[in-house]
Amino acid sequence: MSFNDIFKSNFLDNIASVSIFDMVITMALAFAIGIFIFLVYKKTFGGVIYSSNFGVTLIALTMISAFVILAVTSNVVLSLGMVGALSIVRFRTAIKEPLDIAFLFWAIAVGIVLAAGMIPLAVFGSILIGIILLVFCNRKSSDSPYIVVISCDGSIAESKISSYLADKTKKSVIKSKTVTKNAIELNYEVRLKDANTDFINILADMQGVQSAVLVSYNGDYMN
Repeated sequence: MSFNDIFKSNFLDNIASVSIFDMVITMALAFAIGIFIFLVYKKTFGGVIYSSNFGVTLIALTMISAFVILAVTSNVVLSLGMVGALSIVRFRTAIKEPLDIAFLFWAIAVGIVLAAGMIPLAVFGSILIGIILLVFCNRKSSDSPYIVVISCDGSIAESKISSYLADKTKKSVIKSKTVTKNAIELNYEVRLKDANTDFINILADMQGVQSAVLVSYNGDYMN
């Protein structure tokens, strides 16, 4: 078939190249695997605020990718137009969690692979990726960092706080110090001993200390 014959081919004949049964199976599997991706995302989410809309987006993105590739494989002319249309699309949504990018690519890849007819690869690959994410994302570190925010009223209290944290925590490193006329604010990164947080209660009652806050640090809190 020459290049001209491709463009002269009947549009309905190209659509018929993908059977209704194949369309139904592909979209049904895309929906099922999309739900699996959504459940893995929900189980492994470690951010601050969970967004159910993003989880639903993963399901929709899997199905959208599948039917777009089905359309492209059935019509060469449409595939050329699709390349031109997608080349001008720009996505401006900020991705706060690096792992979210992996889920987006996972959903897109599954839709493409399913539409290409490689169903075993899509199913086996999704199960393998899901297991890996569940194992590694749900591992709890015994040495998680915390941020201690302390407000005190002078350098004497500051020295006591530094000595106390060095004694009661596994590791303490000062991250920032803000000095005003009436108070000093200190930010420490600490590693706890045996996950014991009782030291913060004693620290808050220490003479010269106005307030003490302990925050679990995962990269989402910025000073």
